Amino acid sequence: MKEILVRTISGVVYISIIVFAMFTSREWFMGLFFILALITMSEFLKLVHLTSYLAYFLLAAAFYFLSYRVFNENGVYLLLIISAFVNLSLFIDVLRTSKIPMFENKKYITVVFYIISGFVFLTLIPVMDVDGKFIPHLIVAVFVLMWANDTFAFLIGKNFGKHKLLERISPKKTVEGFLGGVAGALVAGFVIFKITQIYSPNDIERYNLWVWICLAIIVSIFGTIGDLIQSKFKRQAGVKDSGIIMPGHGGMYDRLDSILYASPFVYAFLLIVDYVS
Repeated sequence: MKEILVRTISGVVYISIIVFAMFTSREWFMGLFFILALITMSEFLKLVHLTSYLAYFLLAAAFYFLSYRVFNENGVYLLLIISAFVNLSLFIDVLRTSKIPMFENKKYITVVFYIISGFVFLTLIPVMDVDGKFIPHLIVAVFVLMWANDTFAFLIGKNFGKHKLLERISPKKTVEGFLGGVAGALVAGFVIFKITQIYSPNDIERYNLWVWICLAIIVSIFGTIGDLIQSKFKRQAGVKDSGIIMPGHGGMYDRLDSILYASPFVYAFLLIVDYVS
């Protein structure tokens, strides 16, 4: 009971800070996520046993030149393509190998095209408006889809889970939990669609129901993969959590692993939707 209370309080504080920063201004949003990125980077470097000031410099440069002040859209698209390839390669490594090769010779590739790019696309999602206008409702909606997926996956998996999803990497994850997470995200997507049609917040009412359904599926699938990859990292490093900054939850990387992995794919999908529209 005490552990659940600690997790709940910690989670509420975390969500409150995230949502507050999102709706304040783009500068507050960028500032908060840069801090979160620094913490996540520190935790990840410890996991892979890499000491590097260069990683932090690259993070700051990417935030400024590829997210806050986009100096070249083609550079963003190139980063998107490489990041998608690296992320999918990580997933293949998780499925096929006992050890992720990046622990030996691909550390910087993963730092740049998995961790840094994850934050870059996460902070680019709310400025996908054709005029570059900051739309906090869009990134909040993506987070809500992820939180709905995580919550329903946990509840369904804990109470009804019988078939293991990938036991050698994450013993607690079940097929029933995964499907429950997808169902929860789909319900959240439907609710978001209805709300946007009523209140029309900052032009995201232009997204039809099928867009929110696809987003819910993308978030659920790639969010689950991101969680599995992080579980593999921790198992390989021999640790339970990536950090201790959030009581009852572990580190910041523990909380953002799913959304970081999914963000390039969410961004790519929204690019396609805007192009088709």
